Amino acid sequence: MLEPIHVIGGGLAGSEAAWQIARAGVPVILHEMRPVRMTDAHKTEGLAELVCSNSFRSDDSDTNAVGLIHHEMRQLGSLIMACGDRNQVPAGSALAVDRDAFSADVTAALESHPLITIERSEVAGLPPEEWDKVIIATGPLTSPALAEGIRALSGETSLAFFDAIAPIVHRESVDMSKAWFQSRYDKAGPGGTGADYLNCPMDREQYAAFVAALLAAEKTEFKEWEKDTPYFDGCLPIEVMAERGVETLRHGPMKPVGLTNPHNPSVKAYAIVQLRQDNKLGTLFNMVGFQTKLKYGEQARIFRMIPGLENAEFARLGGIHRNTYLNSPCLLDSTLQMKARPALRFAGQITGCEGYVESAAVGLMAGLFASRERLGRALTPPPASSALGALLNHITGGHIETIDAGPRSYQPMNINFGLFPPIHEAPKGLDGKRLRGPDKAIARKRMITARAKADLAKWMSQEGLARLEAAAAE
Repeated sequence: MLEPIHVIGGGLAGSEAAWQIARAGVPVILHEMRPVRMTDAHKTEGLAELVCSNSFRSDDSDTNAVGLIHHEMRQLGSLIMACGDRNQVPAGSALAVDRDAFSADVTAALESHPLITIERSEVAGLPPEEWDKVIIATGPLTSPALAEGIRALSGETSLAFFDAIAPIVHRESVDMSKAWFQSRYDKAGPGGTGADYLNCPMDREQYAAFVAALLAAEKTEFKEWEKDTPYFDGCLPIEVMAERGVETLRHGPMKPVGLTNPHNPSVKAYAIVQLRQDNKLGTLFNMVGFQTKLKYGEQARIFRMIPGLENAEFARLGGIHRNTYLNSPCLLDSTLQMKARPALRFAGQITGCEGYVESAAVGLMAGLFASRERLGRALTPPPASSALGALLNHITGGHIETIDAGPRSYQPMNINFGLFPPIHEAPKGLDGKRLRGPDKAIARKRMITARAKADLAKWMSQEGLARLEAAAAE
């Protein structure tokens, strides 16, 4: 009987890692401290609980890096993607899920697998030495005792940033005489209809009053030790965006493009607030891009200034929590092992990736690396031209030439085309002429994704991973 691999943390990364290990025929013990010890952000004891948005973002694998990593994870039998697909809710061109049903689906799959044992207790401090293979996937909310153990072992000062949560509104409390359903540019997306978002329009005066209220509102005060912690740029609180300029919001989450108000089609809105379906029943909608650190009373007051939300009832108000992550390019090798203690691997947001899908993707890779190692067949990292390989390169420093001399400041990152090796061939149209402008940009993205899909398929075949493609059917 093979010795088990221990996975610490039952979030997206830990759940995916445990699944990949068990599917390879290796026993795994998944340690999750909830509900014995809760965190500041989690509300349930469910595995893979989604604490912020319910969106896995774009599902377009031809022109979007996030959609591409969706594709690659599906090819490798991702549990997170399979459960996401089974529990999707309409969200235009994005893949969004019913968060409660999704978590329940992941939990049921892991609890029912014969090679997975789930232990509900906190791992206080570093894992015991007798655990010879461990994946730490404790996410941005690692318990203090374990975080301190990792910090002491690494010799590094742990880095951190703030992450914010958007409010959720009861659908029945939205005034549909002012709001309407439409996806931007009428894009249907997976499971959608082209009318998947609730839209609330603002004219110039309403927008100006809203921004002024945001700027004047009472915000959550930080503790002394938190004051120098930066925000993650991809998840800025809406009031922080407003501080960057009056027009910032209407060029960001409140941009009015691609939408027409059926209540007043001849008048173009100055800004539009979108809400995305949050559960399968369609009874809850979250405010897209409205993560915030406003005090609760201020949130209700100011967000009810939005046309259509004057009588909004909130299922959850926004919040903010502090995330921690490793200086991974210095601390981890190309297979996510800790250089100072190779028995430990890391996965998920603690490595410095950002986003649900990215966290699960790193968990998937850690699970593959660990299980193959246990079976005595080392796995080479995925090609750098793939989305998985590009993300792994960002985390482990493969793209930083000055790593030994001291890399530049390491920051959390979503998957994006800037992490992929460039394609130098000039895109051409059907007439053989070089493309220009937007057509060129789209064509180049298609070239990158086509290369990625081909290179990943070749890698999977070489590594004997093709058999994993049908995991969703299990």
